[in-house]
Amino acid sequence: MLIAIFYLAITVEGMTAALSAGRRNMDWVGVCLLACVTALGGGSVRDMLLGNYPLPWVANPHYLLVVIGAAAATIILARFLDRLKTAFLLLDALGLVTFTIIGCNVAIALEQPLLIVIVAGMITGCTGGVIRDVLCNEVPLLFRGELYASVSIITGVIYLAGEYTPLPHDAVTAIALVFGFALRALAIFRKWEMPRFVYTRDWH
Repeated sequence: MLIAIFYLAITVEGMTAALSAGRRNMDWVGVCLLACVTALGGGSVRDMLLGNYPLPWVANPHYLLVVIGAAAATIILARFLDRLKTAFLLLDALGLVTFTIIGCNVAIALEQPLLIVIVAGMITGCTGGVIRDVLCNEVPLLFRGELYASVSIITGVIYLAGEYTPLPHDAVTAIALVFGFALRALAIFRKWEMPRFVYTRDWH
């Protein structure tokens, strides 16, 4: 189940990155590079930090072809994609929780401490989008107050906690996916945000 959603997720992330590149008037090479960094960057950063090699796209080069294909399709179909903004947001939410669980699984397989498992899940889910926004000279979504990283953390906690129950692994995965996706979807439609820290006093 996770594998199928993973391919859907990297396709969607590649397409959203391509649209961001288009808004910045990047050439086709730039579009494809940004798509690859966005879709595969989280897993790459996670594995570099954990010393887990080869990186996912090195071990599975066809991941690059999937993402580049998605970016190329976006260039061709861009004029029709504006109508699908809500669908992209929901698919991005599904990708966030899927990447999070995959990241947790990698850290668990490497016998990392529980805290590192949660952090690995969050890095996998969020880092690609942060890199995309930085390269596009935008404030990353992660830092705008939206429930994004917090959704990833909660998803990871639920998944990890479920692994210590008698529930089958597939059931635990499904529960974490559904809860995380529902939370992110509610945050999108109800515009839930994290509390902001505002400090305007001038020290000079």
